[in-house]
Amino acid sequence: MKLLKNGFIVNMETGEFSRQDLYIDNNEIIKIAPNIQMDDVEVIDCTNKWLIPGLIDMHVHIKKHFANYFTAAGITTVRNTAGSIIELKPFIDANGSKMEPRVISADRMIDGPPGLWGDDTAYNINVDNADLAKQEVARQVELGAHFIKVYGWLDPEYMEVVVSEARKHNLEVSSDILYSKKVDALHAADIGIDWLEHGSGIIQAMYPEWSMDAPKEIWDSIPWEQPDEQLIESVCKELLKKDIKLCPTIVLYDQMRLADRYWTTTHEVVHHMENSDYLFKHWPQAVQAKQGQVTFGTQTKTIQKIAYTYYKMGGTVVTGTDTPAGSFTYPGFALHRELQLFVDAGFTPLEALQQATLNAAKALKIVNLGDLKEGYIADFLILNENPLRNIENTMKIDRIVKDGKLYAIDELLENIPTEQEINDYTKGLIKTFEELGLNAGN
Repeated sequence: MKLLKNGFIVNMETGEFSRQDLYIDNNEIIKIAPNIQMDDVEVIDCTNKWLIPGLIDMHVHIKKHFANYFTAAGITTVRNTAGSIIELKPFIDANGSKMEPRVISADRMIDGPPGLWGDDTAYNINVDNADLAKQEVARQVELGAHFIKVYGWLDPEYMEVVVSEARKHNLEVSSDILYSKKVDALHAADIGIDWLEHGSGIIQAMYPEWSMDAPKEIWDSIPWEQPDEQLIESVCKELLKKDIKLCPTIVLYDQMRLADRYWTTTHEVVHHMENSDYLFKHWPQAVQAKQGQVTFGTQTKTIQKIAYTYYKMGGTVVTGTDTPAGSFTYPGFALHRELQLFVDAGFTPLEALQQATLNAAKALKIVNLGDLKEGYIADFLILNENPLRNIENTMKIDRIVKDGKLYAIDELLENIPTEQEINDYTKGLIKTFEELGLNAGN
């Protein structure tokens, strides 16, 4: 039992802060009111602190290696958009009760041959017939996947099969069709896809001649820096009819755009992970190659305009990062940058924060998460500054409360696995995959 005294507690619907006390029992917020008096409880002084819900990153690829970085950065729940349910089962079963974030996850991505990520592994499968599509969905359902993820090289015929099979089990289907030449956002919506990750497929719907490997003259013909708002609105209008959900992952595009000028911040969590270079060795090479400037970075302003336009039209738009993809998508802190990029796109600080809290929880269909209310899960951040005055203040974390437990940042960083621990863990995971007849991949 904990009693947090005298904090400024946010109303996530109105953006108003009021000085109140907050009482927690186990992992639940029991009471929020001024001047609560109780005996035999742990009292935490929150004078001149701001309390907001724990943040939700709606597009990650989490690993044991860096899970605690998310929590240390105030991300208490993540949506893992393709991975291995077998690998993540301890996190999923813990349901937020351990140090790591609460994990909502798909299993391996369902792509088409030859597969953007290569041959079949525990993390991806290439499907070329309807029977295999049905078998794979059934396998993932049996494992306990929370949703299904399809990739852009999957043939539309088999994408329809995946959606149909997922519907039988009341599961949503997420898609990354950025590299697709056969399925744009409107086609995906007609098929029954629920989610467009990275806002993918919308630019293809706006400019049918464009693709990620289109000739330079096609890329140059598109007004990337001054997006065509009428064209965006016309596509968004159709997506809205099907209640399509967008996770734009603007930070992924923007870090690639910035290349060797990538966004970073002087925070102890970022400093800690940058000193653990075994975790993200591919980032510096990606930055030096500057490959993302053309293929990803050029799209940044357009993706921002798409996200804001769709939100203003009434569509679901949530915050996500694709951590650790691209370059310098810092676990946890990339989401703080995503919030800043939402504000840069036109969202108010409150609107941006809503997409990372209560609206993300609504999209996940978790009714008692993403807000500070009685009866809700006790996931929240204690901040040193008002985040609605400046969205960058979400990074000024004093402490984290997750599933009713109070964590200091130092405590979470001390529990980041060592390189030897990760090597031993990885060997055990590979052995498990081999016993199940799965290729562990690289």
